[in-house]
Amino acid sequence: MERGPLPQWENDTCVVCPAQVLGPGRFDVVDRPGPQYAYSPAAGWRIGPDGQPVCVHPFRVGMPPGSYASAGDPLPEPAEGRPAPTQAALELPTELDDLEGWLVATLRVAPPDGLFAAVARAEREAGERFAPGAVVRALRRVLSVELANR
Repeated sequence: MERGPLPQWENDTCVVCPAQVLGPGRFDVVDRPGPQYAYSPAAGWRIGPDGQPVCVHPFRVGMPPGSYASAGDPLPEPAEGRPAPTQAALELPTELDDLEGWLVATLRVAPPDGLFAAVARAEREAGERFAPGAVVRALRRVLSVELANR
């Protein structure tokens, strides 16, 4: 019997993540977004070079990078807690589609007493690259989940 998506993935992953629809093992997980993992409007998620569904935020899906769908890598044991973002995830993205992932990464590494400063810094940095309205929408979506999970 194939498993569907894990319940927490609805809030923890991007709206264009294959984890929104597919269960563990039915998509690959890579360390970060990149041009080789383009979003496919027809599929509704990013696809890899061989056509496999790909999640580009391991810290959001809660699984380490692996070729689970394309090469049959064994699934990891469920992790306790939320994985920490990598240094690469903390680099401001060039694509608006990746802004939420960056915001999540930025907030997850912020200490509790530095959260407000991290939000202000993230809003300022993102506003230099993206339209203010898009930044505010992304912040609202991210904060509603990240603050509830702290």
